[in-house]
Amino acid sequence: MHKRRNRAAAFAAAVVSTALVLTGCSTGGGGDTASGTTTVTFWQQKFEDYQGVWFKKYVDAFNKSQDKVHVDYQVIPADTWAQKLQAAQAAGKQPDIATTNYGNIAAGVVNGQFAALDDYMPAESFSDIKENVSSFVTIDGKHYAYPMLVEPSTVLYYNTDLVTAAGLDPNSPPTSWADLIDWSTKLTSGDVKGMTIASTAPDLGWSSWGLQYNACGHLPINDDWSKADATDPCFDKLLDFYKTLYQGNLIPQQPKVGYADGSPYGAGEVAMMAGGSWVIGQLKNDYPDMLAKTMVAPFPSIDGDQTKPTATLGGWTLTLDSKSKNPQAAADFIQYLLAGDPAIMADFFKAAGYSKYTVRTSVDEALASDPDASADPFMQTISEKVVAYGKQEPGYPWDVALAFGTAIESAMKGTDTVEGSLATADAAINDVITKQGLAGTAPKK
Repeated sequence: MHKRRNRAAAFAAAVVSTALVLTGCSTGGGGDTASGTTTVTFWQQKFEDYQGVWFKKYVDAFNKSQDKVHVDYQVIPADTWAQKLQAAQAAGKQPDIATTNYGNIAAGVVNGQFAALDDYMPAESFSDIKENVSSFVTIDGKHYAYPMLVEPSTVLYYNTDLVTAAGLDPNSPPTSWADLIDWSTKLTSGDVKGMTIASTAPDLGWSSWGLQYNACGHLPINDDWSKADATDPCFDKLLDFYKTLYQGNLIPQQPKVGYADGSPYGAGEVAMMAGGSWVIGQLKNDYPDMLAKTMVAPFPSIDGDQTKPTATLGGWTLTLDSKSKNPQAAADFIQYLLAGDPAIMADFFKAAGYSKYTVRTSVDEALASDPDASADPFMQTISEKVVAYGKQEPGYPWDVALAFGTAIESAMKGTDTVEGSLATADAAINDVITKQGLAGTAPKK
């Protein structure tokens, strides 16, 4: 949820965290005190400061509303999260409730880490979740987490002043890859590049997932993770797209920052940007003068069909530990915070500067009636035209993603041909499958 985090490192940490086989006692972190109050522990991984303020506000409100339940709220630094969670699990003192990334859920269920929330929360809470997000937290028909938000990985941002000066119509942004290359060419002038997009393997490994789906309808590994699928000819077009942008000198050749950082666009060094929704928060905080001349659109599709996914949706949930001593009390807090009064989550999105997006229909409705939300220049476009068609981030090991990201970088920078790059990725992914025993381990929804 932090706009500047190293995504590759976060993904790797998530894999480590979810791979833990739980041991120790059969009790969770909470318990009953001598006073008769049930205490449940809630661990929140530290994100942006405003989030800690928001969480504390509503933990305090929940605690004040309860006579016999108290939530013990603890913020854990992101760089020590996996270590502290592992130690707590080994000691049988894991938290009852924890913030959990979508990519952790499937492995956590396999390891017996999470309780199914369906046993403790009303069915209508789950029917309120948007259809394309519900599958992110569902395994074999049961909900093992309650989603909090989504962040699209890829949105097109463009500078309307530069677009107009180039003779282009800011109200008719590019819809196909060919259109985007045309715009990038016309917008490249002097020291200003027409476009910026990921160009190093670690960033390409995850930021291109949506475009992989767009080009081929699938990722470079088959559905049960038993065989690589990186040599499907449709991926040739994806690598050619990146190659054209880079070798045409339409994007920065040696970017100073990674994909997750929108500062080159904010500083006016590029006319357009592929960036995650979190960049909105960065622009509002660091480059407020850029807001009035920025418009957003879905990232262009291979063929102009804007109903095809171009972004994956990452984000966070709350999970209930399977060894919680007081699962109903813990689930009641999850219900209150994430699944209850829509005004609570609407307040979160307001605090986030509308740079993150709701997963519940009722919260969408609450935001639609909020003048501040309605006035936001980006929220409706991203919610209705990007989030609505986004795909879940894959749960396979990071090595698979990195192998394909390396293929894109090799082709775009000319260190190998498109065909050679994809063949190398295919072999690397098959090697990962063999060495890590991935065949048949893909999560079943």
